[in-house]
Amino acid sequence: MRQTVLLLRRRGYAVGPARLAEICLGGPLSESEVRWAVAACRDLVISDELVVDTSSLSRITDIRGRARAHHAEASAYMQMTRAFVRILVGVAPFIRSVSIAGSLASGGFRQSDDVDLNLIVDDGYRHLAYVVVNFLGLVHALRHRAKPVDDLTRRPLAPRLMTANLILERSQCIALQRQDEDMAFELLISEPVFGVETIHQVIESNPGLLEQFPQLAGKAAPLLIRSPAWRLPRAAFPKVADGAARTLGATAWRYMQWTRRHKPDALARVAYVRATMRPYALFDE
Repeated sequence: MRQTVLLLRRRGYAVGPARLAEICLGGPLSESEVRWAVAACRDLVISDELVVDTSSLSRITDIRGRARAHHAEASAYMQMTRAFVRILVGVAPFIRSVSIAGSLASGGFRQSDDVDLNLIVDDGYRHLAYVVVNFLGLVHALRHRAKPVDDLTRRPLAPRLMTANLILERSQCIALQRQDEDMAFELLISEPVFGVETIHQVIESNPGLLEQFPQLAGKAAPLLIRSPAWRLPRAAFPKVADGAARTLGATAWRYMQWTRRHKPDALARVAYVRATMRPYALFDE
């Protein structure tokens, strides 16, 4: 259980005993078991109904603020994201699966955050997917220019709102190079919006994930949307265009890092997130 608390801490969040019981490393527990375990562990405490390790008590105000903001804001942003994903998968026929990740999935979302999306795409389309998500995300964000921002989500023209977190090709999912607790936790916490069958195939093909979190086998998907009745034809996105998309995407990504050059905390956060995604991080040359 302590390892699960630390997994959440590394992401900057905490959850209550009932939720922690559901997502414990090694399998679910009862809420009473969590409370007993916390009482018996000198490194864990329950503060304002959030389970945290004692080293996080200095940050409890921020953690608690995130939990409260999530309770107030998450539902509206979940529905906003579902609407965005409907458009995204209609425009991009090479996208096989989309899940909500990051703070919106983990329980620590606040309005200044962006919405992280995990994608599984056809082979040869990772960079095209990145460009399409960011282009549509920019168009979408123009309607939300009054949205609060921080050093990570502030950018020219419009705030960073819908963004790609992790993009995997289908062949990469057959035998994931990483089946550790962090990768398994990423799948457990994320909320599928489209293509849940593809996610099930990933779990079935990588039994090491279930060894970490058996809960993955029965994970519900309450946010699923229907597959769009019409999608752009595949011919609109020839695979050869992925090379140009890679150049364009890398240039845009480096520009965004340049705009954060005087924001060390933002750069450190980006570096941490990219470290958790390796060897799957884009533009990691």
